[in-house]
Amino acid sequence: MKQKRMVVKCAEKTVEPVGLIIFGASGDLTSRKLIPSIFSLYKKENMNRNFFLMGCARTPLSDEKFREKVRSSIEKTNTKNVKELKSFSERCYYTDGNYDDNNFYNTLKQKIQDLMKKFSIKDIILYLATPPVVYPVVVEKLGENRFCKDGQGSYRIVVEKPYGYDLDSAKQLDKKFRKYFQEEQIYRIDHYLGKETVQNILMFRFANGIFEPLWNRQYIDHVQVTISESLGLGHRAGYFNRSGIIRDMFQNHMMQMLSLAAMEPPISFEADHVRDEKVKLLNSIRPYPIHEIGKWMVRSQYSKGTIDEQTVPGYLEEEDIPKTSETETFLATKLFIDNWRWQGVPFYMRTGKRLPKKVSEIIIVFKRIPYSMFKPGTGDDINPNILVIKVQPDEGIILTVQAKSPGAKFCMDEISLKFDYKEHFGIDFPDAYERLLLDVMLGDQTLFWRSDGVFASWSLITPVLQAWEKNEKQNCPCSLSFYKAGEWGSKESIDLIQRDKREWLVL
Repeated sequence: MKQKRMVVKCAEKTVEPVGLIIFGASGDLTSRKLIPSIFSLYKKENMNRNFFLMGCARTPLSDEKFREKVRSSIEKTNTKNVKELKSFSERCYYTDGNYDDNNFYNTLKQKIQDLMKKFSIKDIILYLATPPVVYPVVVEKLGENRFCKDGQGSYRIVVEKPYGYDLDSAKQLDKKFRKYFQEEQIYRIDHYLGKETVQNILMFRFANGIFEPLWNRQYIDHVQVTISESLGLGHRAGYFNRSGIIRDMFQNHMMQMLSLAAMEPPISFEADHVRDEKVKLLNSIRPYPIHEIGKWMVRSQYSKGTIDEQTVPGYLEEEDIPKTSETETFLATKLFIDNWRWQGVPFYMRTGKRLPKKVSEIIIVFKRIPYSMFKPGTGDDINPNILVIKVQPDEGIILTVQAKSPGAKFCMDEISLKFDYKEHFGIDFPDAYERLLLDVMLGDQTLFWRSDGVFASWSLITPVLQAWEKNEKQNCPCSLSFYKAGEWGSKESIDLIQRDKREWLVL
């Protein structure tokens, strides 16, 4: 009897009319990501058409000049719907001024109040797309000028990473925010959580009865998480040299992927229930033994090499990078999660720039079968089953299994069961910012960092950062190693996993 396919119906909440205020509206993030994502939501009618967008920056611009920039940003995405573009840009406005000037905020507030009346809007979203160093100033001025609460409406504030530079600075920044805004008003954005395949990790785990019973120490040998980039620094040299890969990728993106892959099932998909379990997971990660950190973490920097048959410069040869910089561009680590589910299961994680290709994936390596009956032909070295959750660029899921090859002889072969998102659904995924901006409009914080999650993540790596800084010029267990651009990290990173008789995988 053929089983009837279940038709899934989706019910999204209704988005109320909103006003979007973008600080840093003349910057790269706004033009490349925010404006095109907001327009896409507008065009698809996922957001309420009754809205306004106010750009704010130091650069002097008229409303019409800003609308020209808005149209230019959107046209770069090959949008051809001129009618939609015109109606969208007509709701865009602009205010310029210095971020530490009260007159700027007085003018801005009056304009916002006028537009709220004009478009009958109650909810205001304040988006900080400025450099992180400006956050404290903007938040202080917003608070002093009562942008955090107002009798005429409600306010939400969105802040980009990095949320702090270490544990102390994260707490100080959070103290500044919490002086004027409640936790439920603060949306700490991590664009990785807006990717469809990252969100699908939870559904894949908890909506399928065949995986969760195996998702533990009894059946899983180890887990690998890889986020690699073939590109170098681009226009981010100054920021990256101050942060390094541990702050730029490991403290946020990789911790989020790890928590989704390893967390316990929440009692519901409500924001705080999901985030409660993520925080529990982060707090369960075993602290690094700093006195022997070299056995657990490898920091490396790329030198001149070849990618896609093109010679690329080393990190110290990049523009605006000091010749004596010891900033790491690659990180590999091994960690354990001390809880009932994962006790004794190693998690190997690596991320870096100028690696052979762009990859983001989680690999679950199951334990080998305890005994092979297929001897002597196959021996005892039957490969373990491997489950791969590919986040990008080829979004999908792969499960490797053993099967008999066709023919008279008894030959075993490894085959892959593959699911490709784009092939199945027949659509291109929306940009991550599109999903996250919609959630802010809906007031849904599920995919955003909560303060205790930020602190848990910083608590893990701050002692490592302090050890690196303290021993920067010494021959210590945390010394910087090197790899050629186009290679999968340094020899030390390969030794890290090979000591456990395992290998890094890219599938």
